[in-house]
Amino acid sequence: MTAEEQSIIKNQSIKKLKAYNDSVFLNSPSARIIRILSEYVKPDAIFRREKVKDTIVFFGSARIKPKQDAKASLQTLIDMKAIAQDIKEAKAILKMSKYYDDTVELSRKLTKWSMKCEPSHRFVVCSGGGPGIMEAANKGAKLAGGKSIGLNISLPFEQDPNPFISDELNFEFHYFFMRKFWFAYLAKALVIMPGGFGTLDELFEVLCLIQTKKIKKKMPVVVFDTKFWKKIINMKHLVDMGLIDKEDLKLFKVVDTVDEAFEFLKKELSEHYMGITKSLLTNVKGEKK
Repeated sequence: MTAEEQSIIKNQSIKKLKAYNDSVFLNSPSARIIRILSEYVKPDAIFRREKVKDTIVFFGSARIKPKQDAKASLQTLIDMKAIAQDIKEAKAILKMSKYYDDTVELSRKLTKWSMKCEPSHRFVVCSGGGPGIMEAANKGAKLAGGKSIGLNISLPFEQDPNPFISDELNFEFHYFFMRKFWFAYLAKALVIMPGGFGTLDELFEVLCLIQTKKIKKKMPVVVFDTKFWKKIINMKHLVDMGLIDKEDLKLFKVVDTVDEAFEFLKKELSEHYMGITKSLLTNVKGEKK
């Protein structure tokens, strides 16, 4: 048998891969639309299987640490006699750690409340799945004995799944816009804790979608800590300059405590998604149930 004949037989014996088993093809530019579609279809299938229909989404800085960790980092720098700038930054991180604790507590309270709703776990806490405020949100849900969602995305830094996400609801995205879709699509409320570019991006994107009626459902937006956000954004100036309407300031509510945020969200979600009117939220003595 000639070499040419042997080559023909060898080529004929090679089993050709079906397109959906061809990893080279699936990772090629030609298959981009398939990859995009898969980041819709797979999460959709999982959410349906887990009976997740409503979420409360938390946004905030990935760089905020638990108080204990922030204290330890500061003490290490002091012991090392680090430069003044590093110590100053570490002190700022320690100051910001209060928001980690506040997020844990708010998420815990919301999850505990939602577990009593019908059906159980009606409103599931959802985060970006990484460290900082995202971790705190998932941690609070776990402390309450509930499940929570982590919508991770592949990044060169800051984005490894935190250990508090429910295993069955731990996602990994490649495309930012598909991740953003799942943040908004199931969300019935949004909590904005202090954060940087990513937090500001998510806040203004959602406010724009609500303002332009692209999001038609009722979605209460809670912005946490008046003092912090007044230094970052001057919304009144936007109104004064005619760049937004005064009514647009009603698209979000600024709160200063965990209890204030919890009571507001409980009331809004009950009224708009559970058919409970304001009168049913109080007892005959006028006290909150």
